[in-house]
Amino acid sequence: MMGTTLRFSAEGLSKDYVVRVLDGVSFELRAGEIHALVGANGAGKSTLCKIISGLVPQTEGQMQLNGVPYSPADKRSAESLGVQIVQQELNLIPTLSVAENLLLGRYPQRWGVIDRRELQRQARAALDRFGLTDIATDQSAGSLGVGQQQMLEIAAALDRKCELLILDEPTAALSAGETERLFARLDELRAQGVGIIYISHRLDEIARIADRLTVLRDGKYVSTHAVSEFQPIERVVDLMTGETQAVQYALQEHRNHTTANTLLRVNGMTGGPVEDVSFSVQAGERYGIAGLVGAGRTELVRLIFGADRATRGDVFLRGESVPRRFGHPHEAVATKMAMVTEDRKQNGLLLSQSIRVNTTLNSLDRLSGALGAINRRREASVVQAEWERLRIHARDMEQSVGTLSGGNQQKVAIAKWLLKDADVFLFDEPTRGIDVAARRNIHQLFDQLAQQGKALVIVSSDLEELFETCDRIGVMSAGRLVSEYTRADWSYEAVMQDCFSGYSTQEKTTASGANL
Repeated sequence: MMGTTLRFSAEGLSKDYVVRVLDGVSFELRAGEIHALVGANGAGKSTLCKIISGLVPQTEGQMQLNGVPYSPADKRSAESLGVQIVQQELNLIPTLSVAENLLLGRYPQRWGVIDRRELQRQARAALDRFGLTDIATDQSAGSLGVGQQQMLEIAAALDRKCELLILDEPTAALSAGETERLFARLDELRAQGVGIIYISHRLDEIARIADRLTVLRDGKYVSTHAVSEFQPIERVVDLMTGETQAVQYALQEHRNHTTANTLLRVNGMTGGPVEDVSFSVQAGERYGIAGLVGAGRTELVRLIFGADRATRGDVFLRGESVPRRFGHPHEAVATKMAMVTEDRKQNGLLLSQSIRVNTTLNSLDRLSGALGAINRRREASVVQAEWERLRIHARDMEQSVGTLSGGNQQKVAIAKWLLKDADVFLFDEPTRGIDVAARRNIHQLFDQLAQQGKALVIVSSDLEELFETCDRIGVMSAGRLVSEYTRADWSYEAVMQDCFSGYSTQEKTTASGANL
């Protein structure tokens, strides 16, 4: 239960890079409190938490931890005082084992050498405390799914001294079951007096788990409220955006732009966990792919796009009878396909380069003259158009993408593909880490692309997002496409039952085999 003892307080925190990104923010966190930080992308939430966790120093302002002046020199200093952070972007070392990632920087030693047996024992205990009994301590972290990697990072933070825990979009990559497991653990920590700062764009989660919320806008403090003051919780968006007119949250009337022209047909696609998947998408259609974490959704679109090598299966484009199987993404791009990847930092962007460079990276041939020189006026014009279209929050088009918030990075990742004259768009978790207003903007973009006759494949862990945006939904379970639904016949219960169907079949098969 939330107490009255202050676990942490900050007064007048500011942070300057080239521009001021955090401006005079004050904030308080009580012991045993889950305090949500909300705001649009670029509001300063992540910057505030990086200062608290010692990742970056403040330019101005003071902090106190447990009533004592607090100014960590770095992340390790903050951790030694019980301040732990799990960031939105994964920070595991994929080539190290699960155990090595869990105890990184604090390996047990014997006679100056790492005690491997003790390392495995401590790691196993840490995983079991968090309910991660299905993860082996000796497997590489890179072999885990994104949701499992996120849970591993949280487990690692909680295995250290923890009086203040910062979670930045912790459920973005988690399944429903993993989210429930996390919430149960957070309730335990709250009861133990741990103060928790919780950043999420999922307002239903905040309504369920948070005690109070603080709103930031454009790097400035707006207000702090008890979550119970907002009924419905979506009313808080008015404070986040600064709009005087309430945002309408009823689902937009869905417009179907589907035609009889087939733009994409996938036949028997197989590779990795994906087994014999076939489906087709018409011009003007938005085809959603639902499934649990690990069902093979990301692997499927990567196989289609040539990012991973398929062992079997064909792709047919624009009604062609000649089958294709791409060995590299540039082959797919040449046939007018585009893909917005799940992991924008690793696979979607050049973080050290500017918004301009990232946006035009795939379209330089369209911007160059006969001698190969870039037409800078044309380049500036098209970047400006996409910037305004997606409402990218940045200083100017020369700002490096690595300094943008996660949501604005995602917008740049989408913008670079919008410049391509593509017929088929593959979107893998397109709105992960994006605020409510930007999410709606991207959903409107889906409608515009469909209206232009494009074919869209949309992978999302958010079933409500698929219901809102798609014309049809295919459900994957255990690597297979087990069902398809139209808007007339889908339901949450039916889709979720199909998401689990492949796993229950596997369990029955295993059990039958054991009885033979």
